[in-house]
Amino acid sequence: MKARSHQQDERHLTEQLGATGFRLTPQRQQVYDVLRHKRDHPTAEEVFIRAKRQMPEISHATVYNCLDALVKCGLARQVTVDRGATRFCPNMHEHGHFHCRRCGTVFDVDLPPELPCVAVPRGFKPERYEVAIHGLCADCAHKD
Repeated sequence: MKARSHQQDERHLTEQLGATGFRLTPQRQQVYDVLRHKRDHPTAEEVFIRAKRQMPEISHATVYNCLDALVKCGLARQVTVDRGATRFCPNMHEHGHFHCRRCGTVFDVDLPPELPCVAVPRGFKPERYEVAIHGLCADCAHKD
């Protein structure tokens, strides 16, 4: 799969934001870049720290507002895998998450498009699913 150019990414971001009544701002671009650069499911606080490196004037409130806009326009999703802070994921394809209980890292896990092993009541139509698997990542399991 060929990587998209920066110009294509910016156009996609502008279109997605515009479709839901938002406009592209340098702050939203920066927060989105943070999410896309290192796909490690950061918390809002981690996004703030990373965004501040490139944009020292950005505030906590602005980061939270940017994350909210990105979620509302379908460019990011909120991920909750434990009782800790909500994390953010720019991968909008249906997938699950593996949460390492030792190091706390969250990894994307590919899942089949339909989960035949899950029975939903007759007449229900699932639109998306959230699956969180908990255990030890390969590095942490190797340390045992």
